[in-house]
Amino acid sequence: MLLKKEELKEFLDEMVDKYNRPDFIEPDPISIPHQFSGKEDIEISGFLAATIAWGNRTMILRNAKRMMEFMDDSPYEFILYHNEPDLERIKCVIHRTFNSADFIYFIKALKNVYIAHNGLENIFNQYKTINSLQPAIHQFRSIFFELPHDKRTMKHISDPFKGSAAKKLNMYLRWMIRKDDRGVDFGLWKSIPPSILSCPLDIHSGNVARRLGILRRKKNDARAVSELDKVLRKLDKDDPVKYDFALFGLGVSEDFESL
Repeated sequence: MLLKKEELKEFLDEMVDKYNRPDFIEPDPISIPHQFSGKEDIEISGFLAATIAWGNRTMILRNAKRMMEFMDDSPYEFILYHNEPDLERIKCVIHRTFNSADFIYFIKALKNVYIAHNGLENIFNQYKTINSLQPAIHQFRSIFFELPHDKRTMKHISDPFKGSAAKKLNMYLRWMIRKDDRGVDFGLWKSIPPSILSCPLDIHSGNVARRLGILRRKKNDARAVSELDKVLRKLDKDDPVKYDFALFGLGVSEDFESL
């Protein structure tokens, strides 16, 4: 399905309008941070939900809720004030290859992020560039793993500087930074402009982007993210990742077959 630029923008804007609505929330991992009202609770619960956001969405939501229960549904307070007996209660596999040891390290690392680095927003704001958050993702990963850790745990945070599309972190950053009147994304991090966000590229959004002719690279990797960024920022320089709703929404619905 090849469209002229004006037709493409009109079509994608229509799809954004269709999918960027409150009913998007319930079946999506973003529903986990929507259970909270405090800034730190939202950003911590969102980060953990995004971390396990691969595979079956029903399973993702179930396991993310279980993580919240382990933290007594008060993630920020738990992160700051947990003790060893609290961590010893976490003995089960959390989600697929994200196990109890990974979750325990993430809890300790998040405490370090808030105590030693003034929180998640501060890190991403400090290391962003004028047109990209990918260097900030790279630096965040280094900071997150500055405590003693099992090397295998590092696979749960991707690095765009090593070629990864970093889908989960780009999705999380969309949640925290984008702000519109639809009530889906939070717009909590006002220090970072939505214009430098990157599309959380996955198999669904990638397939649709290729079908529409706006992505040529066949691998869903960092180079594909950069290629797609260029196109989406031409369509809307201030809010390019609103089109994630269109690409992902089309990809997981019957609408994809009609393209």
